[in-house]
Amino acid sequence: MIRIVIAEDQGLLLGALGSLLNLEEDMEVVGMAKNGKEVLDLVHLKKPDICIMDIEMPLKSGLEAAEELKAMACRVIILTTFARRGYFERARNAGVSGYLLKDSPSDELATSIRQIMEGRRLYSPELVDMVYNAENPLTDRETQVLKLIAEGKNTKEIAKKLAITNGTVRNYVSVILEKLEVGNRIEAISKFKENGWL
Repeated sequence: MIRIVIAEDQGLLLGALGSLLNLEEDMEVVGMAKNGKEVLDLVHLKKPDICIMDIEMPLKSGLEAAEELKAMACRVIILTTFARRGYFERARNAGVSGYLLKDSPSDELATSIRQIMEGRRLYSPELVDMVYNAENPLTDRETQVLKLIAEGKNTKEIAKKLAITNGTVRNYVSVILEKLEVGNRIEAISKFKENGWL
């Protein structure tokens, strides 16, 4: 019997997922949580084989919970509506066994759970395509400048840290905004993070 814990902050969906998986002869839902903190407590208490989690939940996101569960024997499946490169990269770094989208057919979830229990990793095809199609357009030096901007450093501080002139920093910033097709530094940081490059 595959023991499952589900974490989903939308009550209706949480109940529906639980009911669907309990219909499977080889599966049992042993716990349901409405936030990322609850799911961690449930996993420690129930010791499930699989934990299915949404990403955006109160108190602790599914990604934060997945990072904390990395050391445990429980396999994690992210089940979300968000096909974002940054989320996917972070989930992979947390060692999740699956990243599936909620618009997949419901029978696919049970099949995916069985395949993951056999040791496979499953990622939605849309996400895999996104990762391979989106390359960081910035050079190493431009990335370095943007990271310093993200840390809250101003032009003068960046120039000092990298031993370059203020004018050179401003040139880098102009190139970064142009390459990322954004209007300001905040948008540049946001786009960079969203794509998992930061």
